[in-house]
Amino acid sequence: MASAWHSGLPASQEFAMNSSRASTAAEAGSIPSTCDLCDLHKHDSSGSFRVLPPVFNNYGRRTRFAGPISTVKCFEDNTAVKAALEEPGGGRVLVVDGGGSLQRALVGGNIAASAAANGWAGVVVDGCVRDSTELAVTDLGIRALALMPMPTDRKNQGLRDGVLSIQGITVRPGEWLVADEDGIVVLLTPP
Repeated sequence: MASAWHSGLPASQEFAMNSSRASTAAEAGSIPSTCDLCDLHKHDSSGSFRVLPPVFNNYGRRTRFAGPISTVKCFEDNTAVKAALEEPGGGRVLVVDGGGSLQRALVGGNIAASAAANGWAGVVVDGCVRDSTELAVTDLGIRALALMPMPTDRKNQGLRDGVLSIQGITVRPGEWLVADEDGIVVLLTPP
């Protein structure tokens, strides 16, 4: 088992990790693996460590990413997703509760490029994405249920930074998400 990553900083300072540090950590392989994290927390019954179901596919260039969570809840309308990812990301991960819809794509190439340029570490969508060839070369972690070429109708709907239920797992803004080739985990604090 590889050792868990820890910078030695207080959790509050690690939690405020900026985008360049998050990017460097991902590139250097210093993000702890989800398998190692699961080994460390396998007896945790407190609910502070959660594993998302294995239903998410990888579409971005970054296969490993981690960061503090920001959230959006929307259904077949990506207005709030676009607005969030146009803001400075600071190494955060946007988790989107799209209701599991397979009818409309909530993230495409332009929105993903904006997220990468604004310093987001990743996006996890409980729904669909599109523009797969563009997403594959975007320096961003992107997980979603499936591809769907149909765009959304923008009706200016959606909620930001609320508690979500993603595939039955509770995800809160400010918690920490780690994703890699083996899965996605959510923790109360940085690993």
